[in-house]
Amino acid sequence: MAFSSDSFLDIDRSAPPKVRGFRFAGIAAGIKANGKPDLGVIVADEDVAAAGVYTKNRVRAAPVEIAEKRTRKGHLRAVLVNSGNANACTGKPGEKAALAATAALAKKLGVPAELVAPASTGVIGALLPADKIVDAMPRLLDAVGTDKASDFARAIMTTDQWPKVAARTLKLGKESATVLGIAKGAGMIHPDMATTLAFVVTDAGASPALLQKLLREATDATFNAISVDGDTSTNDTIVLMASGKAGTVKAGSKEAKKLREALEDVLGALGRSIVQDGEGAEHVVTFEVTGARSDSDARKAAKTIATSPLVKTALHGVDANWGRILAAAGRSGAAFDPSGASIHVGDVKIVGGGMPIGKDAEVAAAKIMAGPAYTIRVSLGRGPGKARYLTCDMGKSYIAVNANYRS
Repeated sequence: MAFSSDSFLDIDRSAPPKVRGFRFAGIAAGIKANGKPDLGVIVADEDVAAAGVYTKNRVRAAPVEIAEKRTRKGHLRAVLVNSGNANACTGKPGEKAALAATAALAKKLGVPAELVAPASTGVIGALLPADKIVDAMPRLLDAVGTDKASDFARAIMTTDQWPKVAARTLKLGKESATVLGIAKGAGMIHPDMATTLAFVVTDAGASPALLQKLLREATDATFNAISVDGDTSTNDTIVLMASGKAGTVKAGSKEAKKLREALEDVLGALGRSIVQDGEGAEHVVTFEVTGARSDSDARKAAKTIATSPLVKTALHGVDANWGRILAAAGRSGAAFDPSGASIHVGDVKIVGGGMPIGKDAEVAAAKIMAGPAYTIRVSLGRGPGKARYLTCDMGKSYIAVNANYRS
């Protein structure tokens, strides 16, 4: 499974590795009123195979519509990303603004605009200031470098407390390939892509069709199994680009499996960092559901438990309120016999046979819940189905951050 440890809370501050075939930049273009970095770019040395996964929200920002259309063709030269403005619910003017920004970058690179994918994040309903992006384009491209991934990571942040960067290496014959992922996200996080932007580059090579398959599978196991607050955004985007500088993998090969595992590791690490950074979060909790009739039922139960406001506020209060967990599973649509259910917090059993073990067990469980990260295991019976979801607590800090987001 993608989320396999409760010991991930140390954030990697080391410099991201270079990935052959890609350059990065991040600058302040004046989109954010506070003057912080707000415009980033990833440029490939040549046209590269690409894939993308996008929000399932019916309300979709202009850059999502454009990027999905362009990545569907299978190749990109660059992605242009801004923070501080979502360019969502802005109608035709928003579409024109996104097209103008990508056209300006494409002109500077000497490539068709269809090879540039846009992405935006920030406040919904404000028109993207394309003129600021166009004016900043020379500075942005002057800043690109193979070692500037950290600058790009900072430029795409909104309410994030830290940049989200993860990397893995894999062997492709005699060559070593790198998978580097960069993401943003802290609030408005929910399955079906959360409110995240994520960009993955690799010097492994693969066909666009294979990249799309691998990205979809890795996303389902990671970004689609996390939740901070139950809201799915208008701008969710993951773009994967592969330069092939380290060799090419073929569908069905051992190398393709290695690439998928590396993608899942990278997206899993980014997802954990996003949940840890959940606005006001103090505890990161893995809900592991087993014993269901099927994996589908287990996933239904895990999702419902992990996104329940009652459960999440209990996590914040360090309250081993097993009734909320069991009730959430009961309304999830998963078929199970409550009299066969059990719940463990860490290694402490608090429910067996659908009934509480006792007060002493809940006190012991509360001590575990006071920690920064732990696992709650919910068994629904003796079936083969299992699933895992990553979530965090929700308290007053979350309300404070989001109540004042536009203030």
